[in-house]
Amino acid sequence: MAKRALISVSNKDGVVEFAQGLEELGYEIVSTGGTYDTLVQAGTKVVKVAEVTGFPEILDGRVKTLHPAVHGGILAKRSPDHLEQLQMHGIQTIDIVAVNLYPFRETVLRPGVTLEEAIENIDIGGPAMIRAAAKNYRYVIVVVRPEDYGQVLDELKGKGDLDEQHRLRLAFAAFSHTAAYDAMVSSYLAGLLGIGFPEEVAFAGEKVYELRYGENPHQKAAFYRYYLQGDGLPNAQQLNGKELSYNNIIDAQAAVALVREFDKPACVIIKHTNPCGTAVADDLVSAYEKAFAADPLSAFGGIIAFNRVVDADTAKKVAEPFMEVVIAPGYEEEALEILRRKKNLRVLALPVEVGAGLEVKSIEGGFVVQEADRHELLPAELTAVTDRAPTPEEMENLLFAWKVVKHVKSNAIVVAKDGLTLGVGAGQMNRVGAARLALEQAGERAKGAVLASDAFFPFKDTVELAAQYGITAIIQPGGSIRDQESIEECNRHGIAMVFTGVRHFKH
Repeated sequence: MAKRALISVSNKDGVVEFAQGLEELGYEIVSTGGTYDTLVQAGTKVVKVAEVTGFPEILDGRVKTLHPAVHGGILAKRSPDHLEQLQMHGIQTIDIVAVNLYPFRETVLRPGVTLEEAIENIDIGGPAMIRAAAKNYRYVIVVVRPEDYGQVLDELKGKGDLDEQHRLRLAFAAFSHTAAYDAMVSSYLAGLLGIGFPEEVAFAGEKVYELRYGENPHQKAAFYRYYLQGDGLPNAQQLNGKELSYNNIIDAQAAVALVREFDKPACVIIKHTNPCGTAVADDLVSAYEKAFAADPLSAFGGIIAFNRVVDADTAKKVAEPFMEVVIAPGYEEEALEILRRKKNLRVLALPVEVGAGLEVKSIEGGFVVQEADRHELLPAELTAVTDRAPTPEEMENLLFAWKVVKHVKSNAIVVAKDGLTLGVGAGQMNRVGAARLALEQAGERAKGAVLASDAFFPFKDTVELAAQYGITAIIQPGGSIRDQESIEECNRHGIAMVFTGVRHFKH
């Protein structure tokens, strides 16, 4: 009896060549629906699934392969008792299952899709066949990825069979395929129902590419995209340069997250996930010049993000020093031409207005999930707690500094003036230490500047230090049991201070 291959695919890439290759090897091809039509039109001899089951497709095609004649043929071991049972019921073994699933992802990402359309694109029979074949991998070859067709055919032609290790790898790919598919459906429904933290959760994604290494050369790493997360770095259009490294990706995410905070033309330069220079201006080239000048030493080899299309003048400036990555919503043709002269500069086009909904971080043995910190502070939410309220100019700078400090690793302090960061103290074990770093970096420029803190002052020492450098206004969450001491210290030096009531820890 001829060996039998069941082929039913949504993705038709390479399926004709695969089926014809199997036909040449003596396999009987069984198929259904659109795959059957595609193969017949290509001249392949195909048997309809309905002929195998002796039962027509019903319920608008919802039921066609869910039948013992199909699943018995897939799940049977090649042991005497299983084969005897198949013979008793007139069932033939199925030796190859090539199946991939209804285009659920493509459907739900389509604008205006209805719930009914989404539900109709949840595959039932496909996952059942794939999982059955993968479970019985010792006897059944399961193929879910068109890119695997060629190697399967080559081995069948060369050796007549696949070794167990290859079969097991294909089974792994099959279970991964159905697991990702189910996770995708679950994520879609969770989003539809507004369920942020379900009792059971799975994340579906696909590999973008393997990275040369991770954070350090001795660590392996890969870059993945979520199936239903929406736009983000995995979907950025790379217009120049080498593939992103692990550190490039992490830093680029930090850059995009910060630059999207601003309405005016803005530039952010990131090093090790912290902003070493952030500026807003009336035009992009001025924003870049200000951001770079904030800390030229740290900016070298940094990640640059813009919130406007990059023009030629800005590109000329960006191309002067060594930089790793530049990200923007787009590039004028001349600007792109200029940047491409630096062959190693990674140039990415990515809309910056899209933000992530959830953040996931792994820990040993599990992971934690939280909403992204998308809180936007409004001036009306601020409480002036000192004798002197901020001037309009100070208030503008305070709001700017607050947007930046939100994206600096805790403990975080930012000194700013005229839409420009002058000093950044990041990731320190105590708050006054972070303030000292930021103020020392700002130096003489701190006179008349403002200071932002991501969390409250546990002591008045940060205010004392700020006063020594000439800071005129401070923004912080408030909430310390010693708030009054800090307020009184501000009053002693004529510093205006406002409380936000919101903390922005970042670990």
